[in-house]
Amino acid sequence: MQIKLCSVFVEDQATALTFYTEKQGFEVVNNIDLGEFRWLTVGESGDANVELLLEPNAHPAALAFQQAIYADGIPAAVLNTEDIDQEYANLIGKGVSFKDKPTNAGGVWIAVFDDTCGNWIQLLQV
Repeated sequence: MQIKLCSVFVEDQATALTFYTEKQGFEVVNNIDLGEFRWLTVGESGDANVELLLEPNAHPAALAFQQAIYADGIPAAVLNTEDIDQEYANLIGKGVSFKDKPTNAGGVWIAVFDDTCGNWIQLLQV
């Protein structure tokens, strides 16, 4: 088995699409009209092996979950990077808001940013 798809709840799919493509540099893998919402996934440039589903938080349980973990400062997802300082500087340059600068967390480096869609997302450098 392997991981193919992970989802993150978003307040607005259009805003999420802009953030994850323009700020994060991901490419659209799927953008399928389902009526009120879309099956909207993004992935690494040139690699659709793992996709991030930008899933609407329209269900009351999804909205409550998203709001609760955001209020508690818990990241909804973790993205790996090989150079956290470079990625941090790149994202700051694009206007991304971080909770704090990259921090050593017991042998790994982490930094947490706001995705503008209702989530904290953690960068990780192992």
